[in-house]
Amino acid sequence: MTKTSSMASDVPNQDPEINPKSPTTTKPLWRRLLPLVVLVLGLVIAWASGVLDLLSFDTLRENRDVLQSYVAENPAISVLVFSAIYMFSVALSLPIGAILTISGGFMFGAWFGTAYVVIAATFGAVIIYLAARYAFYDLMHAKAGNAIRKMEEGFAENAFSYLMVLRLIPIFPFWLVNLVPALLGVKLRSFIFGTMFGIIPGTFVFASIGDGLGALFDQGKTPDLGIIFEPRILTPIIGLAVLALLPVAYKKLRKAKNGGSFDE
Repeated sequence: MTKTSSMASDVPNQDPEINPKSPTTTKPLWRRLLPLVVLVLGLVIAWASGVLDLLSFDTLRENRDVLQSYVAENPAISVLVFSAIYMFSVALSLPIGAILTISGGFMFGAWFGTAYVVIAATFGAVIIYLAARYAFYDLMHAKAGNAIRKMEEGFAENAFSYLMVLRLIPIFPFWLVNLVPALLGVKLRSFIFGTMFGIIPGTFVFASIGDGLGALFDQGKTPDLGIIFEPRILTPIIGLAVLALLPVAYKKLRKAKNGGSFDE
């Protein structure tokens, strides 16, 4: 082996979307699994306590005046409490995102409700991302080797675009889209911005429903959560997903035009 090739082999991976290997392989397994164990324990406690049953449209209807009065009198505390509840519900992967988002619109209005939900949901997603990466990234790469490396490179090449599409159109559960990028080495920056921008349209739809929830209650009705699948709502969201994939299509066309390699 020549000196040049030896030096090249020592150069760390500089792919802008893939993190270099972290030193977690030197840590005991129990320490790497501890963050995930805490999250799973929190999930079990939430289910066992029955707290999830308390969050419903009936609860919002019955406590409508109390909630609105409290928000009016304690705006800052209300935002902090709501954001903390939303963040931890995402971190624990509780299946209450839709009704919590509607509650945000109900208490704070469509625009502010959207803003608070997007920020809290992004922080909650980051908690899962970091816990999964810390626990499993090095272990999985050590076991899978080149196979996972190829998957990693394929996803990470256009990580932001792929994340935008997965967030815009919920083909897969929200919690799963939090885990996979962590295991495929997507950089935290791309994960944060892909999540933040990708969930804005859907969040605004549900927050807008919440903003009009009082009028529905006055009519004795409850909102239809399937509204997001109506063509008038889903079509523009799909359009945004297509726009998010344009950079991917451009790269592939450019690569084909250049005979399988990019011009630097």
